[in-house]
Amino acid sequence: MKCPAEDKLLQFADQLLEEQELAEIKKHVSTCSYCFSKLEEFQNDNLFFKETLQTPTLPEHFTSDIMDQLEPYKSVPVLPKKRMTPWKRILAAAAGLTITVGISATFSPALAGWIGGLFSSDRVDEGLQMASREGFVTPVNKEVTDNGLIFKVEDVMADSSRIAFSYQVLDENGKAKKPYIDLQERKNRITAADLNGKKIDLSSMSWGNQEEYGQFEFILHGQQVPEQLNVQFDLTEIAGKEGNWKLMVPVDLRQSLQATKSVSLMNAATTQHGVSINMKEIRFSPSASELMYETSFVKEELERYKTEIQDMEQRFGEHSLTGYGNDIQYHIENEEGKIISHHNTFFEGKGHPSDSGGLFATGQTLAELGHIAWVDTFVPQKKNSKLTFVLNGIFKTEPANFAVTFKPSELKNQPVTFEYEGNFVTMKEAKVENDYSLQKSIIPIKKERVLKIELEGGKEARSSNLGYWVLVDNKGRTYSTVHSGSILDETDENGRYKTKTTLQSFDFTDDIPEELTLQLLSVNRYYEIKDKWKVPLY
Repeated sequence: MKCPAEDKLLQFADQLLEEQELAEIKKHVSTCSYCFSKLEEFQNDNLFFKETLQTPTLPEHFTSDIMDQLEPYKSVPVLPKKRMTPWKRILAAAAGLTITVGISATFSPALAGWIGGLFSSDRVDEGLQMASREGFVTPVNKEVTDNGLIFKVEDVMADSSRIAFSYQVLDENGKAKKPYIDLQERKNRITAADLNGKKIDLSSMSWGNQEEYGQFEFILHGQQVPEQLNVQFDLTEIAGKEGNWKLMVPVDLRQSLQATKSVSLMNAATTQHGVSINMKEIRFSPSASELMYETSFVKEELERYKTEIQDMEQRFGEHSLTGYGNDIQYHIENEEGKIISHHNTFFEGKGHPSDSGGLFATGQTLAELGHIAWVDTFVPQKKNSKLTFVLNGIFKTEPANFAVTFKPSELKNQPVTFEYEGNFVTMKEAKVENDYSLQKSIIPIKKERVLKIELEGGKEARSSNLGYWVLVDNKGRTYSTVHSGSILDETDENGRYKTKTTLQSFDFTDDIPEELTLQLLSVNRYYEIKDKWKVPLY
């Protein structure tokens, strides 16, 4: 099955799909690490939303008070994903798009007067800055006014990797307002079409803002788009006001495509630790260099996974989402041997793998479990250089078989400590709370019981990452959990990186059992490659 669109994943998470479609996506997500990670991010965002509405009682004006207080929210801490940008982001979805929302450090209002606009400033990533310096940013300066507010698109930068817009929201006196535009409730829509009006499926988009400037960015994932297209903005609410702001912006990629160079990597391939890596192409565009490759499990490894997954489904149910898959660690160096980009690298003083020199990355699951087509982007080089890809290691999210039994009522006074593959964890507390959450219903507030389990501990460098947990009672019934947490760069007295995790389960409708077992279903392990594999990118 092809990876579902982000809005379908959101509907799946909210149980809003028909039974057959729910079953199909459930089966796909259970074997697709990329969609599983997206679903985890949606669940984390939903958890934060639930927590912001939490209260011990329901006062008379509870609903109206909550509605008045709702604002754009920050993300729950999660393990870093593949995407690397200078703006802090969280995921949501609207109109079939992957929406990335973020607010970064503020800057002086004098930015409005900077020559060259937002894309020439250090408030955007280095790739956009380079494209601006090389003349690939086109002034738009189109605007539309309604209800005392002006929506103005300032500039556009378009190449084979992305289409980025900078914009402002102004009052009638030209004073900048906060540029936040909510795309989650589908009040505001952004679509694209070719010159004949045929819709273009731009399935991923990011959003960020810098005080008085906003930025929309379509990530193209290596897909082919027309040389010329139109992007339509249909906005009905901006800066807290309702209205009707419609604006069509033409986008011309002809200049940037002429400056784009593609190099076939001739399907260079290797197999390491049960994972095959097949190099496809590298594309050098004005704002980003795109590396395209595929990873997959070898036949024996795939069969082992399928057997173990089937066993787990029989023991813990098909609803258990595990995100089995693979990823790689590599770097790219120039002809002098200087590293210009790190991907999933273990840096000294960091508690988790990180990127350096990267911009954004995507992965699409293909036919089989663990078969993923990747598009990783990094900052382009200022001059032509002979680059080399160097494979350092393999990450595999694999079935796990570890469990710890505890008594929820006794944890606070008698914490339970365990160790698994370099993770030293203490279960500190388990408590039942009532949560109040929004729902699409005549009665918009839904009361839910949630079991929260708090874990803290330390993690050794390069140790495994613990994946998906379920709870099992003494009758064999399984309860799903939602994970939120963080790995800090700060170390404890043992030199381990500090970890904090909250597991939440909304599946308990009756009293919490006296004894529960916390069962780990997946774990992400790193396998280093001793003899580094190199591929020329020229």
